[in-house]
Amino acid sequence: MSKPQNDPLVQSETTCGTLLYELQIIWDEVGESESDRDRMLFELEQECLEVYRRKVDLANRSRAQLRQAIADCEAELAAICSSMGERPVHIRQTDQNAGSLKEEHARILPQLEEMQKRKIERRNQFIEIQEQIQSISIEIYGPREYIPAVEDETDLSLRKLEELHRQLHALQIEKSSRLKQVQEHLCTLNSLCLVLGFDFKQTINGIHPSLVDSKGSKSVSNDTIQQLAVAIQELREVKLQRMQKLQDLATTMLELWNLMDTPIEEQQMFQNVTCNIAASEHEVTEPNTLSVDFINLVEVEVARLEALKSSKMKELVLKKRTELEEICRKTHLIPEIDNAVESAVEAIESGSVDPAFVLEQIELQISQVKEEALGRKEILEKVEKWLAACDEESWLEEYNRDDNRYNAGRGAHLTLKRAEKARALVNKIPAMVDGLTSKTISWEKEKGIEFTYDGIRLLSMVEEYNILRQEKEQERRRQRDLKKLQGQMIAEQEALYGSKPSPSKPQSVKKGPRMSTGGGAASRRVSLGGAMLQTPKPDSKSTHSRAMRKVDKVHQIEHLNYLDDGISGLSAGSFFKLDYRGVSYRYLRQSSLKT
Repeated sequence: MSKPQNDPLVQSETTCGTLLYELQIIWDEVGESESDRDRMLFELEQECLEVYRRKVDLANRSRAQLRQAIADCEAELAAICSSMGERPVHIRQTDQNAGSLKEEHARILPQLEEMQKRKIERRNQFIEIQEQIQSISIEIYGPREYIPAVEDETDLSLRKLEELHRQLHALQIEKSSRLKQVQEHLCTLNSLCLVLGFDFKQTINGIHPSLVDSKGSKSVSNDTIQQLAVAIQELREVKLQRMQKLQDLATTMLELWNLMDTPIEEQQMFQNVTCNIAASEHEVTEPNTLSVDFINLVEVEVARLEALKSSKMKELVLKKRTELEEICRKTHLIPEIDNAVESAVEAIESGSVDPAFVLEQIELQISQVKEEALGRKEILEKVEKWLAACDEESWLEEYNRDDNRYNAGRGAHLTLKRAEKARALVNKIPAMVDGLTSKTISWEKEKGIEFTYDGIRLLSMVEEYNILRQEKEQERRRQRDLKKLQGQMIAEQEALYGSKPSPSKPQSVKKGPRMSTGGGAASRRVSLGGAMLQTPKPDSKSTHSRAMRKVDKVHQIEHLNYLDDGISGLSAGSFFKLDYRGVSYRYLRQSSLKT
């Protein structure tokens, strides 16, 4: 028995040969002619050929489809790699050992599926980022101003993805900045609404409803930020207007308080008004400080004070006159309003003059006097220093006339120190007078008027002081000459009659009241001269003649002492006592000359 054939082609040939043999047998039995047999075999061959042709065509089409599929896979794979910015992962094998088309197709399909999966993931990343960009862009720019980006799947590279990430990050930063800006605007609006007494939630709800919810997301669009800025500007303008109005009311209130001496207890009620009289916009932060109700309350109080002021206008006018007189006294000016104020008060009582007009005129004079006082301040300071130095000069003269000034006693060292300081200050008086004179002359040239001190021209006072100082210097020279002559007489008496008697011995002539230091010494010397005249030597003519000459000199000294006492009295009364406060120095000097 033969071995069965496993080859399908051999089996097919065997089957065809067997069938052809059976067909020959059938034809033999039937008696088919050779021509019919040839015709039928030819038809059979044609039919077999047609079947083979169809199979070949089908195989060709299948091969072409497989090649096309491989090419499509390769093209799609190349496109995906290109769009993702990666190198191709499949390189076609062209050698003979590359394998069949089905094997090649089987190799490329997993690669294509993997790249398609990666492409989908990459595209999802792009979509997610683009959606975030679109969402933030709409929040910032609004739906009308935002232009969405065109989706381009041909560029899904990492570079493009990184670019989108940077764009998203920039938008996130801008959104954060805008959120911070919106929050700052809301805080500013809240502060302004608190100060002005407005409803904060109602204000921001009119701008955008999302701003009311403190926990939810807030609108950060350009329109919202612009509306917030406009609202802040409008509220600031209202705040400035109300601040100006309230500060004007506060100024009027302070003036009325000062005019009418309002008690501190009443002022405390409106302390928060007056404390902001000079405050800037950013310093006014207390709630309801500029609300309409509070401003109306202040207006009512000011109106009440104005009504009270009208009822007390006469008292206020007199008070202002006292204030003006006090300013004039401090600045050593002579007020010229007494008669005018009295007439104004009478006119106010009769109702013929508006009290506010009179008060305004007095306040105008007060402001003018204050302005003039500022221009006189430097000279008045020099005058005060000069007067203080003159006071020290007067005290020093009294101190020098005291015979017991060097006696050791309580406080003697302090008095001595004061005398030293007084001498140093007195030595500066000429320089003070020169500086005061030059400054006063410059002031009078600049202003075109005389500089007066308690109604007297200051230059006349300085000139009089210089004259009296010269007289005092002449008096001092006369005193020195007199003392020199007295010393010579005493020396001659001691040479003629011996040494001076002891002070412990009783004097032959009673001393009179001492007018001055020089006068007392002269009295003692006259007494000594009288005693010497009672004990002359009778037997000496020369001695008698010398005694007569001495007696003549003693009489001359007594006459000089009389003049000295008169001059000392004149000096004590007239030498510029240097107290100009309320009394004219001319009156002092005239009274001393009369005495």
